[in-house]
Amino acid sequence: MRSNGKARAEVLDGHYRKGVDKRTTPVGAALAKVGVTANSLTLTGLVFAVADAFAIGSGHLLVGLFLLFPCGLPDLFDGPVAKASGTASVRGAFLDSVSDRVSDSLLMGGVAWYLFGHGDPRAAMLAFAVLGSTFLISYERAKAESLGLKAKGGLMERAERMVLLGVGLLSASFLVPVLWVMASLTTATAVFRFAVVWRQCPSLERARLAGKAGTRSPDRRWRVGRVESRWRAWREAAVTRPERPRKAGAVASRWRARRRGTWLGSGRTARPGERSRVRTGGRWRQPHGSH
Repeated sequence: MRSNGKARAEVLDGHYRKGVDKRTTPVGAALAKVGVTANSLTLTGLVFAVADAFAIGSGHLLVGLFLLFPCGLPDLFDGPVAKASGTASVRGAFLDSVSDRVSDSLLMGGVAWYLFGHGDPRAAMLAFAVLGSTFLISYERAKAESLGLKAKGGLMERAERMVLLGVGLLSASFLVPVLWVMASLTTATAVFRFAVVWRQCPSLERARLAGKAGTRSPDRRWRVGRVESRWRAWREAAVTRPERPRKAGAVASRWRARRRGTWLGSGRTARPGERSRVRTGGRWRQPHGSH
């Protein structure tokens, strides 16, 4: 049952993805030879998403349908172009992911704006429901990958959402029913990915516990072996160390003898029976009352 479920989960993200990659890889190599970069494709798709959102929001649904193609096509070819040109990087992947989320927000915002002005305002909440489920799907995948898990698959990913949105833009009468379908399928995809990640968590926790039991932190060994042993040795020596007897007037008498017997400014200790002199104006003189 688990293998069949896994196969169903990767119908659109596995076999379908491999078929798409076979067709987009040659096109990406050709674009890379011409000099087209992956980042330029990503930004081009973002610009068309802005124009498409304005077209849909203003009520020009057919114009929005035609702008939907140049909005989604760059997302198919930016990855193959990056691989063909050898410029695939973490920064490019981050830009692509953020641009996809911004494009989804713009398109669903344009749909909501249209429904507020030209249809039932309550139906506009369907666009926000689709957008919320879309963000949840992306967050589940990003969080799972950061934990070392996999969260792929589902019936409503970005490519499928773009296709269904195009169907809804064919006519104003299609838009609201299509939004209901998109909201239902995106919610089901989010629940499905949550269940996939939830099933993987126990195995990851067992692997981490096994790794902690088999290895010991070197920092822990250093603290236990050195710091605690040194502190224990010093404390035991302090307890058993005999305390040296101190005389009550030893310190005061030593300080008084040094003060009286030192030549001020010269550092020479006076001999027994010799009086101290004071240096004033660069000359030494005897204190008052001395002969």
